[in-house]
Amino acid sequence: MESPRARRHRARPRRHRPLLFTVLSVVAVGGATAGGTVYVKTRAHSGTVAVSSASPSATSTASAGADEEAPVAPVTEPATPDRATLLRRAMAKVAVPPHATVSAAVLELDSEESAECGDTVFDTASIVKVDILATLLLQAQDAGRRLTAAEKAYAAKMIENSDNASATALWHTIGRAAGLDAANERFGLAKTSGGEGELWGLTQTTASDQLVLLQQVFGGNSELSVASRTYVQGLMKSVEADQQWGVSAAAEGNSWALKNGWLARSTTGLWDVNSIGRVTVDGTDYLVAVLSKGTASQAEGITLVEAAAKAAVSGFASAA
Repeated sequence: MESPRARRHRARPRRHRPLLFTVLSVVAVGGATAGGTVYVKTRAHSGTVAVSSASPSATSTASAGADEEAPVAPVTEPATPDRATLLRRAMAKVAVPPHATVSAAVLELDSEESAECGDTVFDTASIVKVDILATLLLQAQDAGRRLTAAEKAYAAKMIENSDNASATALWHTIGRAAGLDAANERFGLAKTSGGEGELWGLTQTTASDQLVLLQQVFGGNSELSVASRTYVQGLMKSVEADQQWGVSAAAEGNSWALKNGWLARSTTGLWDVNSIGRVTVDGTDYLVAVLSKGTASQAEGITLVEAAAKAAVSGFASAA
């Protein structure tokens, strides 16, 4: 029989306290954005890792003892507008006179990325002279011949001085509208049609088609030979001083090659003023076509075309 003293010193059974889960760390994963879900990782004393969102309803538990990374909430970066959007925004800031219309198209030569603003059909006026010369060169290539001395003389005056008589002479040489249209089908100009009869200046075109023509002259993937392309480029770099306006306004210094066109319409008294060519900005070459109609004067048309050329190139280039 135990003594009272022995009973007092008998070992009492140890009581087990409930296991308490203590958060040792809370680590934010991926950051937070307004209105978004923030994922956190917590470790309990028992070794269980819990991954939960800032929302109480979105809690999940990984396997015991694991140290898995929590899913990272996607962070949406502001999307950079595409070139077409930037071009449209830039062109929207151009002051267009009442009753006038302007379209522009730009292509970066290295990447061959392009964009256009406006699909209006315009009279070419004298920019068609580049198309006439490209057609003449293509026909000469097909025939396996070089241009004659007379053709070269006409070509130089037609491009450098915008001489109309020379353009008319070569218009006949190429077979007028039929010859131009046949060459343009091979060049890839889908929305250009030659003027009727002697009216080569009323050839119809779009800014995007003129960009295609410029690719034939300045690009590598062309129906024209290297020699033919080099020849046209040289003439477009040498236009006379009083015609060095238009897309050249967007270029750095003298880093341009162009052909302009201007025509007063007798039916309305309003002007067609156009400019196409290649310009260099910050070491990058761009092909640019700006077409306009409906200005009250040639001077007003030149101002519009130059403003549009600068806006189009700067807007397009800002996506780079």
